Amino acid sequence: MKSLTGHLYFWVLLAILAGGVFGYLDPDAAVKLKPLGDGFIALVKMLISPIIFCTVVLGIAGAGNMKKVGRVGAKALIYFEVVSSIALVIGLVVINVAQPGSGFNIDPATLDANAVADYAKRAHAQTTTDFILSIIPVTFFDAFAGSGNLLQVLFVAILFGYAMTHMGERGKTVHQFIEACSLIFFAMMNALMKLAPIGAGGAMAFTIGRYGIEALRPLAALMGSFYLTCLLFILVVLGSIAAFTGFSIIRFIIYIKEELLTVLGTSSSESALVPLMQKLERLGCSRSVVGLVVPAGYSFNLDGTNIYLTMAAIFVAQALNIDLTLRQELTLLAVAMLTSKGASGVTGAGFITLAATLAVVPSIPVAGLALILGIDRFMSESRSLTNFIGNGVAAIVVARWEDELDLAKLTAELTGSRAKPVPEAEGSRQLADL
Repeated sequence: MKSLTGHLYFWVLLAILAGGVFGYLDPDAAVKLKPLGDGFIALVKMLISPIIFCTVVLGIAGAGNMKKVGRVGAKALIYFEVVSSIALVIGLVVINVAQPGSGFNIDPATLDANAVADYAKRAHAQTTTDFILSIIPVTFFDAFAGSGNLLQVLFVAILFGYAMTHMGERGKTVHQFIEACSLIFFAMMNALMKLAPIGAGGAMAFTIGRYGIEALRPLAALMGSFYLTCLLFILVVLGSIAAFTGFSIIRFIIYIKEELLTVLGTSSSESALVPLMQKLERLGCSRSVVGLVVPAGYSFNLDGTNIYLTMAAIFVAQALNIDLTLRQELTLLAVAMLTSKGASGVTGAGFITLAATLAVVPSIPVAGLALILGIDRFMSESRSLTNFIGNGVAAIVVARWEDELDLAKLTAELTGSRAKPVPEAEGSRQLADL
């Protein structure tokens, strides 16, 4: 028992269960715990940008040339698009087979359009051109000023790393400074992650207290279908990719269980982004690959969100007795592929992206989103978990493609057969094993 209580995941799981029970027994008091979850996520996000910047800059400096950076980026984007397309198709197939919306017989005239008006407005606020231009910050420091757009940080870091590698001896002082800053930021994150049980417990208490268990019952068929589809995608699709790469998806999930529980409690995959990067490096992935693939994946590799988009959109059509043709469903799939790229770093991104998708496909009224507004918070947990696992697998796959994956180290870490701990000099660069 002593060894169990010494692990962070035990306390995070205990806090999630306690928060859920408290939310059910005393909803009014539980809702007031929302600042605990929000505060923890804010603390983590405070350090994400500088850590990503340092990691990418040091990775580029270690690579020594921009050809490698471009090659890694291209391979990552190809992987993202292929796997994301598979996620969309799986969601489309399952929702058509299960048909959880059939029999609802909702009259469109009874929908509360005002309930989703804010989401629809925010969905229209950013076009594809705006999204591309938003990658360029107004100033260098704006990329770190709390916009939440990791692509801005990645963009600035690539430029900085490129310039530093071309300075020769003059760039060594800057390199040493950034490396020292990286050690400090990782140490800060190590301290903050000890607060994960408080953040996860508070967030779960708020969710149950605010929406209640009753919110799950009317739309349990949709939630069950969605959870099952995410599980199917992780075990079959990502599992096959992992097996082909040379590792077990089950062992990988067990290896990152602490981070998954943090994501589950907070419903935010960003809350465990940095610990995930640290563990991927310990699995044998090179720092440069991890630093490029994982941040980019948070915008371009949203497997869980893609499954959600197709399933939720078709569910609304089924509930409203709207018969979609195959062409309309394929159009919906194509639109979802594009809109899913435009809402990264935005609170409620999944729901906003869904509103943007329906706005482009007039066959399904945007007001229909009012049907699933109450359970979106519960579905966001599964979205975040699927996105999180998908990005971890993506980094390992790209590292293997680049021949920058230590398979022996990967196997040893996942099976727990490593002979000796990480050296102190190397471990000091990363988060401690929580």
